[in-house]
Amino acid sequence: MHAIEGAAARPAAPSGLRERKKQRTRDTLIRSALELFARKGYERTTVDEIAEAAEVSQRTFFRYFANKDEVALAMHTALDALFLATLRSRPAPEAPLAALRGAVLDTWDGASGVIEAVVPLELHMRTYRMIESTPQLLAARLRLLSEVEEQLAGEIARREGLDLRADPRPHVLVAAFGGVMRVTARIWGEHGEGGPDDLRRLTVTYLDQLGPALAENWRA
Repeated sequence: MHAIEGAAARPAAPSGLRERKKQRTRDTLIRSALELFARKGYERTTVDEIAEAAEVSQRTFFRYFANKDEVALAMHTALDALFLATLRSRPAPEAPLAALRGAVLDTWDGASGVIEAVVPLELHMRTYRMIESTPQLLAARLRLLSEVEEQLAGEIARREGLDLRADPRPHVLVAAFGGVMRVTARIWGEHGEGGPDDLRRLTVTYLDQLGPALAENWRA
């Protein structure tokens, strides 16, 4: 009875402290998983090995991630969220394509801090290439990007005061923009060398060709 009363009387951990502990556990799982993927390969790494490396149980792993795909893509998901937030903060008068381009560049400026709070930048870039070269992960990434692009189209429609159900332009623009981003990622991944600065430069180069590719006479 006294033990029960003592437990009940013990003050609960502050909510902020609990959230920080959960974040640390999640970050440790991501870092452990990406290190194992880099060392052993994605297919040969098991959830049990990730949990063991992170010094948690398999049950704890599944509290944070549904499967290996989700943990492999965790940093990409974080950067997607940063990109969406950055787009929402772009100046209202900007044209849609300019807002998307500006949001990409602003996201790149803040990306290193987001990544390095969890994993070394070099490990993230190795993971980037692993995703591009692993069919299962690439398919999962494309499914997530489809959801992100729907959110981007919704934000463009909101900025422009459009009804997304009646006006196809936000979806068309985001589809073209997303295509450029995916082509850039594939070409950079196939090159096999270079860091984030090279990927950023390649992204800018390709994005700057989007308008001319759509509007200009190529044979002129």
